[in-house]
Amino acid sequence: MHYNFIAIEGNIGAGKTTLAKKIAEKYNAKLILEQFEENPYLAKFYENPDRYSFQLEMSFLVDRFLQFKYDVARQELFKSFTIADYYISKSLIFAKNNLQELEYGLYTKMFDLLSKASPKPDLLVYLYVEMDQLLENIKQRNRDYEQSISKEYLKNIQNIYLDFLKKQNDMKILIIELKKIDYSYSNCYVDKIFELLNHDYKLGITNCTIEI
Repeated sequence: MHYNFIAIEGNIGAGKTTLAKKIAEKYNAKLILEQFEENPYLAKFYENPDRYSFQLEMSFLVDRFLQFKYDVARQELFKSFTIADYYISKSLIFAKNNLQELEYGLYTKMFDLLSKASPKPDLLVYLYVEMDQLLENIKQRNRDYEQSISKEYLKNIQNIYLDFLKKQNDMKILIIELKKIDYSYSNCYVDKIFELLNHDYKLGITNCTIEI
């Protein structure tokens, strides 16, 4: 493995957590999972986004920072590398979509402070999945609070992600376009994705496509 720390990113329903778990189990990696279901504002946000968006995004930012600061830094002797199902930049993506202009201005000041103190992945992976497949994945995994998510919302998130990634010149970024795949990930997909993760990439974006 060329990397000590890999972070997987992607839109809602892309299957980040499932993929990270399968790679960690199969290839003996230390696994870091976002504890999003423990956030007390998440369900409330989907019911009333105008009221709870700022509380949600601030609480996520602090939780992600603390988890990255302590969990990534703590080495495990018998693990070959570390893989996470998110990166702290996720906070900025969703905040830009969900917050009003004044709130976002305040939020970015806090984000800049915390992100500079957070470990940076050796490789950032973005799973690109088309909107219709994302909606089907969301439907299949059947989380009540996600069922009202619209295609327009997912498109906005995807566009903000891609715009953000294009501006990152100091990171190795791998964008994997996944076709004909749901969020559960067959072993064949896991093997093909891991093979891609095991290449040494240059700074900036590398694009590839997986279709089985």
